[in-house]
Amino acid sequence: MPPNLLALFAPRDPIPFLAPIEKHKYHRKLPYTGVAQFLNEFEDPADTPLPTKIETREERKERKRREKQEQANYKLERDLALWNPKKNPDATSDPYSTLFVARLNYDSGESKLRREFEVYGPIRRIVLIKDKFCAKPRGYGFIEFENERDMQATVDEPFSQTTPGLSKL
Repeated sequence: MPPNLLALFAPRDPIPFLAPIEKHKYHRKLPYTGVAQFLNEFEDPADTPLPTKIETREERKERKRREKQEQANYKLERDLALWNPKKNPDATSDPYSTLFVARLNYDSGESKLRREFEVYGPIRRIVLIKDKFCAKPRGYGFIEFENERDMQATVDEPFSQTTPGLSKL
């Protein structure tokens, strides 16, 4: 090998020797002794309280899931006890003469629906569903006709979509 490459593989200088540091004056070796002199300091096993049970992660997850399920069941039972469909002001009086209208344009109102569907028969009531909190329309509604056959005629007749954003089911 050429000397310039051989110089790359030459060993380094040895690590310089340093004398060990002096120990602190309070750090001295003490003789090994037993613990028999401290036995009277330990508590009596008869007086020791029973260890407390710590719940594991799985037990905590199971407990929280069970509590959540119980709370949901309680809320459901309470809501079922308080629910009275006859006191609902938005409910229609006759489900057989009620037509569900979906995919409504958010701008369309009751007057537009009345104008489109009065062709099929007299309308008793129109309910457009709105968000309870911000009163924005949800895009569907219910049209209750005076007669069931008027509603049936609406369903049976092919629907010409003159109003944009309106489809019936």
